[in-house]
Amino acid sequence: MKKLLLLPLLLASPIYADITSSISSSIKLEVAAPGTTADRIGNSYSVSGTGVTTTDGTTAGSLGGLGAATNGVNAYTPITASQLTDGESFSYTVSHTTGDTVATSLTTGEVSPFGDLTSTSGGTATNLAGTVDNHVITLTAGSSGTTATGSYVTTLTVD
Repeated sequence: MKKLLLLPLLLASPIYADITSSISSSIKLEVAAPGTTADRIGNSYSVSGTGVTTTDGTTAGSLGGLGAATNGVNAYTPITASQLTDGESFSYTVSHTTGDTVATSLTTGEVSPFGDLTSTSGGTATNLAGTVDNHVITLTAGSSGTTATGSYVTTLTVD
């Protein structure tokens, strides 16, 4: 009986395993750059009406409107409307938006004076700090416009 118990032990093959372990710590300190977004407001003109006569001061029946553009702004010809027949109903609507002027010479950092601007100031690194000492992460908050991120990663792989 003792001989039979030893037989499975002799037939067993060795078992091997690959074990990989890694530990890493890191910090990332960021200071935001200043920036501006600009949306240019364009030129527009619309007119509608019934029961009116129009003139631009020179030509009867003129509807006015937009002419040639200079630095992004179209020339505008206004019109005058008068009731066509006294006592009868009429309606008249005119809408005009003068677009933003496109600057002809800007230096680095300047932005055209468009109607829709959003600017953000850059961050300052005042007090922003971070250290890693034997996987102990220490972060110190900076001024506005800064980000501090710490990371501690442990990986264990068994194949």
